[in-house]
Order: sequence, then C-alpha cells, then structure tokens
Amino acid sequence: MTDQQTVLITGGTGSLGYRTAAAILDAGWHVVITGRDSKTVAAAAHRLGEKAVGLPLDLGSLDSVRRFADSITRSGLPPLHAIVCNAGMQVVSGITFTADGFEQTFGVNHLAHFLLVQELLPRLATPGRVVFVASDTHDPKKPTGMPAPNYSTAMALAYPEDDGAAVAAAGRRRYTTSKLCNVLTTYELARRRGNDMPPITVNAFDPGLMPGTGLGRDYPGIQRLAWRFLLPAMTLAPGLNIHTPKRSAAALARLVLDPALAETTGRYFSGRREIRSSDESYDLDLAADLWNTSVELIEKVRH
Repeated sequence: MTDQQTVLITGGTGSLGYRTAAAILDAGWHVVITGRDSKTVAAAAHRLGEKAVGLPLDLGSLDSVRRFADSITRSGLPPLHAIVCNAGMQVVSGITFTADGFEQTFGVNHLAHFLLVQELLPRLATPGRVVFVASDTHDPKKPTGMPAPNYSTAMALAYPEDDGAAVAAAGRRRYTTSKLCNVLTTYELARRRGNDMPPITVNAFDPGLMPGTGLGRDYPGIQRLAWRFLLPAMTLAPGLNIHTPKRSAAALARLVLDPALAETTGRYFSGRREIRSSDESYDLDLAADLWNTSVELIEKVRH
C-alpha cells in the first residue's frame, strides 16, 4: 500500500526536489528530503506536512553520507522503496574541493550519490526504484549552450589539474561532465542489477532547463539576474527544453510512482519522454572506469 512506502529525495529544499516531494506525498507516500542546513530542511519538511521528514546531509563529505544512510535505518519510517538523487551544484568561480579532497562538482553531483545508493541498496525494499537526475547538457549534440563534457578518466575528474581554461567555462564543463557521470552510473547500475526479481529499477531523468532555481547561485551578477528573472519567461516558448520546476517535478515523480514503469530500467527520460542519451553515455569502457574508480575512492575515505 502507498502509505507504507517511503522515498528519499536529496536536495529536497530546492525547487525541483521540493515540488517532487509534494507530488509524491499527494500519492500517499512518506517522503524524506535532505539539505545541507538542518533548520532549512526541517522547515521545508514541516511545510510539506506530517508524512515528510527533513534530515541534514552534507554531500561534500563521504563520512556524512555514511552516517546519513545509517540514520535512515533508524528513522522509524515505512520501508524505503525509492531513492531520487536530485541534489546538484555548479561552480563557475574556480576549482573547489570537498572535505575529502575531491573536486566539488564531481564529488557532490556524482561520488556522494554513488556512495549513498551503494549504502542504501541493501536496505531498499523491493520492488524499488532509483532515479538519477541528470541533464541534457551531458549531450554535446543538444543545443544547450553549455560546453561538451570532457571525460578522460574518473581519477582525473576527482583530482583535476588547472588546464588554463577560463574559470567559468571550466566550471560549466565540470558540471556537464558530472551529468554524464550520472547517466553512465545509471546504465552501469541497471546492468549490474538486471536479474533482480522483483526488480530494483534504475533510470536517469533530464528535467530540462529550469531557470530561476538555485543552480545558478554561483553565476556572476548579470548572468545571475538573467537566470532568475529573464529566462523563466522562456518556459512559455514552444519547442524548447525549458520548463517550470512544477512541470519537471511532475515528470520526475512519475518515475517513482507510475505502475507502467515498474520494470523499466536502464533508460533515459527527458521529462515524460524516453529518449536516447549521448553517444558517450553508452561507452562500456567509460562506465567501467567510472564505477571501479568510484569504488576505489569511496573505500579510500572510510573513517
């Protein structure tokens, strides 16, 4: 029964995560949302209602991720049936690092979620669903205005060297590359769990461009103003992959709730449409490098 199911949504205080939580709550589920600040996430959960719980989670610390996963087990909530890896960041003001010494975009957008899913999979009730929120910016064939990903090795993403590129452009490229990592991880995890019965499905989701959200908080002045006030008007333009958070949240909630998707796994959705992701995202060698390196990195940081 739906009132005996729980979904975890990282980044649940922001526009997409919060609205996705509200949509899933409307279907009768319990929801756990996360955020970096304990007071902010508790307040967001309070606004969502009695079936919502807000827990602090610092995705910039793998130790925090492990402690959080343990806390879910002790939460007293109904069984966890779905994980939505939604939180993400983009840094365009220079290279920054997590508490564990990894480049922050790679560390937060990919590595912390990789660890979180690894920690929670043994505790996930079946049938279960895992959704990674990606982005069409991972595909250089899409007219997003963002630089193409640059994936050489996962180790180089974790410990990048300054290549002399313009700071903002380099930051945007790290973001698009992290979104490629999300799609690679989706497909690799789906392959590894392909024989699950009942299944744990794993899919990737592109919410489209959602101007006005917190993703642009690190943009310089004029770009930040355009992101907040000018681009949101373009959600009304037909044919563009630009959406309001509410519309994208409804499509994301569908990947958790829709019975028709109970056995759909290893797929990429742009809104409500299943589409093909970038050519590079189907590269098995890249997927193996990312998976094996990620395992090595999370084991390296075990306190």
